[in-house]
Amino acid sequence: MKKGYVKLANPNIQLDSIVDGEGIRSVIWFQGCSHNCPGCHNPETHDFNSGFEVSIDEMKKKIDHLEYQTGVTFSGGDPMMQIEALEELAKHVHECGMNVWCYTGYTFEELLELAKKNEHYLEALKNIDVLVDGRFILDLKSFNVQFRGSSNQRILDVSESLKQQKAVIIPKYK
Repeated sequence: MKKGYVKLANPNIQLDSIVDGEGIRSVIWFQGCSHNCPGCHNPETHDFNSGFEVSIDEMKKKIDHLEYQTGVTFSGGDPMMQIEALEELAKHVHECGMNVWCYTGYTFEELLELAKKNEHYLEALKNIDVLVDGRFILDLKSFNVQFRGSSNQRILDVSESLKQQKAVIIPKYK
């Protein structure tokens, strides 16, 4: 993919979601995921060769025009698989005064390991407020866990997790 672009499952931002994090949120759906979790509710976002290439500048303009949204959620696919685009977009969301949620199949611990080899992971994490981490596990699927698909997934306070260098679950989601 060309530098300055992101591969998305949908070139538009989904507005007014109440199931992809707290508050009324906009969702940006990334294309591409190599986890391929059985039972994933978005298997059409796995193929790296599918989707739409959109310039990051165009996405920033769309974010600039969001109204009445609590924040932006990055989902997919796995946004961490396009780490430089995620980093830039998450930073821009913060500059616009909104919070950032991000869903990933990686665990926080795996992301810290990736950050040792690629600084963009750490910079992206610094611009994410809440991380929903871990692969979807069909045998652990639950309708009793808010904002998650399976009970192994965690909802983390990223700032506190980075300070402590360990996953810190937001208490109300334990």
